[in-house]
Amino acid sequence: MIKTYIEEKTFEKIEVLTKGDYERCRFLGCNFSGVDLSGITFSECEFSNCNLSMAKINNMALKGVRFIGCKLLGLHFENCNAFLFSVDFENCMLNLASFYKLGLKKTRFKDCSLHEVDFSECNLSSAIFDNCDMHSAKFERTILEGADFRTAYNYSINPEINKMKKAKFSANGIAGLLDKYGIEIE
Repeated sequence: MIKTYIEEKTFEKIEVLTKGDYERCRFLGCNFSGVDLSGITFSECEFSNCNLSMAKINNMALKGVRFIGCKLLGLHFENCNAFLFSVDFENCMLNLASFYKLGLKKTRFKDCSLHEVDFSECNLSSAIFDNCDMHSAKFERTILEGADFRTAYNYSINPEINKMKKAKFSANGIAGLLDKYGIEIE
């Protein structure tokens, strides 16, 4: 079976996508909510104002992909192809997503809603969480070395079960590191 290869094309407001390889393509205002995107490869693509909530993404490849202003609710990124997995999120809603055990070194999350996102056993070394709401995000056995949480908020991270050497936090965010002790900070 011949695989479709599409390069440098812009797709606007579509709801169906042909299986294949997409390189340096742009997706604008597309609705892929609940769509089966399994097995598709996206290389150096950009999704802008798209809805991919609850899409099926088994073995989908994301290589240098940017998401801007997208809804990505409930996505299980751990089901993606981990080879060369590289993503960037700006102004996205990622609530209830899971990145379980993924390598996310230097990944940037800017102005994102990360409510109840599972980062368990991820490698988030040098990741940036710029102005992100991390209410009930889960960090267990996660590598956070050099990660930047200085402008993130509503997180709760247990330093005893995560690797956090040289991670950056603001003075206001220190409470998120002490939650497990049930102390009050004023």
